[in-house]
Amino acid sequence: MATGGWGHINVDHIVQSDTPPPRWLANATRQFVVEKRYLNLPVKNRAAKRNVQILVDGRRERFFDIELADSQPDWWAFLDLQPWRGKTITVQVDRLREDSRVLENIAQSDAIKGGDDMYREALRPQFHFSSRRGWNNDPNGLVYYEGEYHLFYQHNPFGWNWGNMHWGHAVSRDLVKWQELNDALAPDELGPMFSGSAVVDWENTSGLGAAGRPPMVLIYTAAGHPTVQCIASSTNGRDFVKFSANPVLKEITPGNRDPKVMWHAPSRRWVMALYVGKDKKHTIHFLTSPDLKSWEISGEIDGFFECPDLFELPLDGDPGKKKWILTAASSDYMVGVFDGRQFKPETPKLKGHRGRGFYAAQTFSDILPADGRRIQIGWLQAPSPGMPFNQAMSLPLELGLVSTDDGPRMTFAPARELAALRARHYSFPTKTLKAGDANPLADVRAELIELRLEFQPKTGARLELDVRGAKISYSAAKQELAVNDHRTNAPLRQGRQRLVVYCDRTALEIFASDDLVYVPMPFIPRADNRSSSLAVVEGEVAIGSLSVYELRSIW
Repeated sequence: MATGGWGHINVDHIVQSDTPPPRWLANATRQFVVEKRYLNLPVKNRAAKRNVQILVDGRRERFFDIELADSQPDWWAFLDLQPWRGKTITVQVDRLREDSRVLENIAQSDAIKGGDDMYREALRPQFHFSSRRGWNNDPNGLVYYEGEYHLFYQHNPFGWNWGNMHWGHAVSRDLVKWQELNDALAPDELGPMFSGSAVVDWENTSGLGAAGRPPMVLIYTAAGHPTVQCIASSTNGRDFVKFSANPVLKEITPGNRDPKVMWHAPSRRWVMALYVGKDKKHTIHFLTSPDLKSWEISGEIDGFFECPDLFELPLDGDPGKKKWILTAASSDYMVGVFDGRQFKPETPKLKGHRGRGFYAAQTFSDILPADGRRIQIGWLQAPSPGMPFNQAMSLPLELGLVSTDDGPRMTFAPARELAALRARHYSFPTKTLKAGDANPLADVRAELIELRLEFQPKTGARLELDVRGAKISYSAAKQELAVNDHRTNAPLRQGRQRLVVYCDRTALEIFASDDLVYVPMPFIPRADNRSSSLAVVEGEVAIGSLSVYELRSIW
């Protein structure tokens, strides 16, 4: 290699040739008659991004950026062609070298290319939802409709990182096993599809129902210029039609987004909580509507950043003592009252989750009154390096509100439906454990784990758990829980501590202090480490109960 300094041009070699260098082609195209289910697109992570447009009979139906592979792809993205079967589609790429083989490699198939091991990949979460392909972030539009839980989510179906925001869509009958469907919303002339919510319009106030069937209505941000709020509807929970008169709410401030909508029965109005960056503050606006189409501002509150949620919880399980919760992306929250127009806090902002990698959680709307639970799912920021997908969703969480010496506080508990995943059960007798005692978990060999431990520590005792290499310890003197290098307060409750630990392939979720403390944590255990251990390193600990369950995959 040539070397030089300032004022020198360094050249390794110069080559003569009779062949001119390849030209760059603008808007290179290839046409197909749609005869098969999927269009498979080769992706090379960190390759130059290209803009692709899908034209159907000359009309633009999809557009997206993608890191197209000109050689061996890292993975294959796909587009479902079913809506256009029998029609002519044109794949147009904004810029390609004339010797590129990209367009040749884009092909129709009745199978997703590279999908033979789908859901069996090395870092595929086995009891957390993750998308088949591409990136996911915020959960959107959580709603119960006609016997199914619907999970929509921010989705980039064509890249491993954030971008091309669509609304992904999955359904479940039990909150545990999920079936991914086609994306519900794709970017359009108003912009990419940012976060929002979903409701069942039982009284058809929107007029979007049909033949006596109440519509499911999606309320979302179209993040173009300007940033506006829009709606789409469905009467079958599968096919969604964007409202012809979108947007239903014009831009208030640049970047206003993430509408959370609910029906407020006492005022018989729809209520929207919307993030608005007003005067360089993090502000939530409250708006009301009779029909989901026309909105007026009714109130505001400062201090919450994006992805708000607003709901009621019964204090100590008493339906006669309900309180309103206002929360947002960080999961911090306030407890207060809401009159249908304005939220009035009765507490300062309180800490929600106590871990890392949990963001933009939302709760389900329209869960049947006979059930009555408030169930939440958050974005679990747990990367899956080297996989054709990235990120995941948290476990479904049952939220509660309990009285404490410091006032009302929220609880986060794993949904009871998760018990259906239990397979082999390791149970252990009650005993007092001291420093130097044998490891009671020595015979446990499991990959997917639910561990439940109740103990009463003597003053100054310290206990340590190792779950597949995750270091979890509890100090009775400090009343502190440590997960790897992360520490949080976790008070004893009536002198005892209860821990619940879930361990999957890319994350931990830990519950402590009678569910007052929730600690999600990205964590990739070594594939060959299936061991667990429990030890007391200081003092004595009375083990009240100890169980380990090996869990089944949801796939």
